[in-house]
Amino acid sequence: MDPLSVTASIIAVLQLSGKFLAYLNDVKDASKDRAQCAIEASTLYSLLVNLRCRLEEGSASQPWFTAVRALAVENGPLDQFKQALELLQAKMTDGGRLKKAGKALVWKFKKEEIASILARMERLKTLVEIAIHMDHLKLSQAIKDDTNFLRTHAPVIQSGVDTIRQDQDSARHRRLLEWISASDYPAQQSDIIRHRQEGTGQWFLDAPEVARWLNEANTILFCSGIPGAGKTMIAAIAIDHLLNTARNSSHGIVYVYCNYKAQEEQDVSSLLAAILKQLVQGRLSAMEPIERLHQKHADRGTKPSLDEIYSALRDVLTHYPLVHIVIDALDECQNATRRQLLAKLRDFQAGSDVRFMVTARYIPDIEDAFRGALRLEVQASREDVKRFVAGQIFRLPTCIQRSAALQEMVQERIVDAVDGMFILARLHIDSLLDKRTAKDVKINLSKLPKGAAALDVAYRDALERIEGQLEGDRALAKKVLSWITLAKRPLTTAEICCALAVEPDETTIDPDNVPNSEDLVSVCAGLVIVDTESAIIRLVHYTTQEYFERIGDAWMPDSQFHIASTCLTYLCFSDFQSGSCSSDKDFEARLQEHQFLDYAAKNWGVHARATEAEIADLACEFLHSGSFSCAAQILRVSRYRYEGYSRHYPTTTPLHELARLGLAGIAERILSTATEPVTQALNAEDSWNDTPLTIAARHGHCELANMLLDNGAEVSAHGGHYGNALQAASAGGHEQVFKMLLDKDADVNAQGGHYGNALQAASAGGHEQIVKTLLDKDADVNTQGGHYGNALQAASARGHEQVVKTLLDKGADVNAQGGGYGNALQAASAGCHEQPDRSVKETLRRPGLPMYIGCGVAVPKKPPGQDVRLEHTQDEALHHFHTLRRFSRHSCTCRSQTRSIPPTDPNWH
Repeated sequence: MDPLSVTASIIAVLQLSGKFLAYLNDVKDASKDRAQCAIEASTLYSLLVNLRCRLEEGSASQPWFTAVRALAVENGPLDQFKQALELLQAKMTDGGRLKKAGKALVWKFKKEEIASILARMERLKTLVEIAIHMDHLKLSQAIKDDTNFLRTHAPVIQSGVDTIRQDQDSARHRRLLEWISASDYPAQQSDIIRHRQEGTGQWFLDAPEVARWLNEANTILFCSGIPGAGKTMIAAIAIDHLLNTARNSSHGIVYVYCNYKAQEEQDVSSLLAAILKQLVQGRLSAMEPIERLHQKHADRGTKPSLDEIYSALRDVLTHYPLVHIVIDALDECQNATRRQLLAKLRDFQAGSDVRFMVTARYIPDIEDAFRGALRLEVQASREDVKRFVAGQIFRLPTCIQRSAALQEMVQERIVDAVDGMFILARLHIDSLLDKRTAKDVKINLSKLPKGAAALDVAYRDALERIEGQLEGDRALAKKVLSWITLAKRPLTTAEICCALAVEPDETTIDPDNVPNSEDLVSVCAGLVIVDTESAIIRLVHYTTQEYFERIGDAWMPDSQFHIASTCLTYLCFSDFQSGSCSSDKDFEARLQEHQFLDYAAKNWGVHARATEAEIADLACEFLHSGSFSCAAQILRVSRYRYEGYSRHYPTTTPLHELARLGLAGIAERILSTATEPVTQALNAEDSWNDTPLTIAARHGHCELANMLLDNGAEVSAHGGHYGNALQAASAGGHEQVFKMLLDKDADVNAQGGHYGNALQAASAGGHEQIVKTLLDKDADVNTQGGHYGNALQAASARGHEQVVKTLLDKGADVNAQGGGYGNALQAASAGCHEQPDRSVKETLRRPGLPMYIGCGVAVPKKPPGQDVRLEHTQDEALHHFHTLRRFSRHSCTCRSQTRSIPPTDPNWH
């Protein structure tokens, strides 16, 4: 090895040592080992610099050079130390990635690891010191001794290396799982089961229906119940039982807690992604489908489609012999979401042993969806309620705790009053908290409400207790309850405390004005609780939300104005006047430091819509400030993280943002004060080429779209994802906006955008009336272009039978080629929808037309009784087989490389 190679090895070690020193200097809350490491690393660094200088000044002919070369041989002292530093760096930076902005570097090393690091430093330091003294004989012997030491201790060193690599893999797996789904249902499970009174719910576990669900393949258990009956606790008990009994088995256990506050976030893709995440967490060997999706989407900032998540989940299911899925509160999902979700779960049962349990209130369409399933009504049994009340005695006044007779009376009276509702038992217990004498307790117990109206009476009693508090506590309780009730998503305690600390006309938060989260709970008379694991503050029950929605305007007037003005005041803070952040690091640091910023930026407009006239001045101030671009960045960036994601979003004008929100009055005021020509502002494109009119049409804001047109917006302006406003309205099915645009002479055949034209957009969305109107207005039924190729393909791919019939009646060419699927029949066969598209396939069939089945590929026509051979990869073939089985009117059997279709119908191919 020449001197240059030795120098290069030293330089490599110096570079890594410099990074290690920087980490040691910046790390927070480290043990005293950090200081010792820093001293030794610094000393070694100086010695290596000295040695490098000696090499550059010396002569290669000297015997000393021969000895020094041995330091840099493969797997020699320098190489060993370099490898160790590389592994340390990976651990310091969480697998090679930079730390999250705003988070301090933390000490990640155990005491044994520090001992190993110091030992390596000491050995190399000794060698370098000898080398600097230019004693080649002593250096040669020292290197030989060090080599023998490494050989002897190789297993220990390798074990340390393996540990660090395992940590790297774990960090990488965590990032991938967080990328596919940010949900944390295990935290919710921990919060819920923590409140279980020991022994409650045993009746459920002992039920024969539960035994069948646990033990029979592909069973479905539907557990319905009245509001407040304890369905969520029963779901948690079922999950806890599964987790305990299957702890060491190969069975999959996943669960979802639906939430009325998170309906937009809990769409079908998100729910399936959460299920996928939990299954892979239970078997990291099944990570490959998520890795594949990450490779495809992460760098582009896109998110996996529903079909991609469905396919990945199907692949992961093959790693489990059986899977139990528990879904709580299905009724709190949107109607379309729950229909699709149930269809997907039933699809999984076709190829795997998937047993799912669902809890929900009595809702007709949900009841219909579970006809034929195992059914078990959830009701608070007397024994469970009594155990629950007994477990709450410690919270009650001293007069009850000191009297066994009074305790027995409390239990019996509350059990008699609740009529199967756990939530009512909790409210009745809270009603006793301020009763200080036995007489007051007895009077209260004699008045406990019963029957259908009992919940409302209990809630009214709680509000009376709030009204009876000191003025400051009463005002705080009303603010807390209005925030939680009207918030568009669940709030953390940090967020609501920050919001409550915002003061009008201030430009920053006074730390002395931030309330304590425990006080927020105590002043709300038992109507508010905090989930410990997730730090979410919420109403005690879904029925509490419904109650406040009924009485909110009377009990909490001006709440929407208060919330909207709080959001806007916060957004106008001086910290945000600098505008958007220029890097991911700065962006994440800003969100970490300002905990209410995410909610305020994403939801100010929704709250402003309810009080637009009153909030207009403050809204205009915000829209004209530097804070506007700060909020726009937070609102627009993708939740999927990749390098540069924080800069990948459309830069917009205030008018674009108001168009998205539908704030017509504020938009008109913005136009009236514009410094540029009005037509220029009206037709301005954002960085993704969308105009305010297109955005308003896409979101169905008719009043705002009409205002824009009356002021001079161009009705057929081209550009953006949808091409024009008519295509945007058609895609969303917004008939009112659609008709208004037609009245303004929008061109029905205008081309461009993702869908190619308005007819294809409406066909893809299944908006039958819009399709008919476009055809009546002479829209060209066979125009080619866009993602699907033509309108018939778009309707076929999405499974919209009536639209397919309408298009065919108007002369759509069933054999037209092109687009993403090739033709309409392939599009119908490829789609994965909530209902089998046999009717679409039959509608498309014409005499003499060969039937092709497959996902974008043609399957050769075969005589009845012969095999259909698919020459594809195993995954592709399996997907095509499920497609065949799904859309065929006949049974399908599966063999290793073929999918055989028994002969029944000579027309079936």
